[in-house]
Amino acid sequence: MNIASKSIRFLNQIHLNPKFPQNPNHPFNIKSILPSNFSSSSYRKRVNRRNLAASKPTLNEPQFHQAISHLLPRFTPQDLYNLITQQQDPLICLHLFNYASNQPRFTHDTTTFHITIKKLGAAKMYPEMDRIVESVLSVSDQSFGSEVLYNSIIYFYTEGRMLSKAVSVYKHMRSLKQMECRPSIRTYNLLFAAFLSRRSNSYINYVYMGTMRMLFKNMVDDGVEPDVFALNSMIKGYVLSLHVNDALRVYHQMGVVYDCRPNSFTFDYLIHGLCAQGRTCNAMKICGEMKEKGFVPSGKSYNSVVCAFALEGEVDRAVGWLWGMVENGRLVDYITCWTVVDECCKRDRCGDALRLIEELQEKRVVDRRTYKKLRYELKVNYGELCDRNGMKNGSSNQIG
Repeated sequence: MNIASKSIRFLNQIHLNPKFPQNPNHPFNIKSILPSNFSSSSYRKRVNRRNLAASKPTLNEPQFHQAISHLLPRFTPQDLYNLITQQQDPLICLHLFNYASNQPRFTHDTTTFHITIKKLGAAKMYPEMDRIVESVLSVSDQSFGSEVLYNSIIYFYTEGRMLSKAVSVYKHMRSLKQMECRPSIRTYNLLFAAFLSRRSNSYINYVYMGTMRMLFKNMVDDGVEPDVFALNSMIKGYVLSLHVNDALRVYHQMGVVYDCRPNSFTFDYLIHGLCAQGRTCNAMKICGEMKEKGFVPSGKSYNSVVCAFALEGEVDRAVGWLWGMVENGRLVDYITCWTVVDECCKRDRCGDALRLIEELQEKRVVDRRTYKKLRYELKVNYGELCDRNGMKNGSSNQIG
């Protein structure tokens, strides 16, 4: 018998008592016998499925039968709508809907579909809601439905990050002949907001921007007049996908081609995008136009301008914009402060950098924690340079 066979035979003779307390410091602890990769991905999936099945809500049978007792023998869709509206449990709403579907001489209308979808969507019961939506889309009557119903479906699909299903509902709306069911500006704004939410990857933004272009083109071709939210969404999408020139093109069409004026968000998106590409001259022009219209840049725009000037070596202009930012009540973040301090030290102006840090702390622009962090980073990165410049002694000029 070889060594491998002896080892297997020995392991088969081991009987572990799960109730026996295990000492983690004991040399024969159970964790030292079991393999480290015991919790495999398939095992975790099985556990997750069991936990999900255990966490699913159960139907309250007495409350469900009590709700059914309020329905007349030949109830109408309006009666069912009123009953579902009064229910707090979305699972009871779903079973009431299914109960009505099985009744003879009863046909759901737009109101019963809409209230059931709203109840299920608000409870994040997306698989159950999806089955109701499939019933809506399978209706052969071209006049069935309403814009409000389809917009609610799109909204809950986007909340559940099911963007492909939301686009499918949008395409279904465009295929309908009844004008009351076709997409409106609210439909497009729901889709624009979904494609722009929770994304910071420029490559993903670039991929989604193609879909947004298609939606915007369809909107204009169908005669839907874009509002400022739709145009700002296009500008923001172009900026996030690094197509700033296209964003500027949309901006210059506002008030000329499209009957809406830019607002503060329009200018903020453009300023941030231009500064991210180092185009401070264009950013200053947009800032001038923004101030002429009575708007004040946001904190993000101010931070972008200050960082852009500092990185270009114009430290004095960066500091000037930083104090203008403080005067307008905008918050200065740590990255902006450190960028200005770092660029000052790179140009052998450690004294100015340290005085700026002290002044920021004295005027309570930064809190104590940020102040200590700035001084620590200055000491770590430029301590020797600052010492050579004669700032080692003195309480106000000492680094660290």
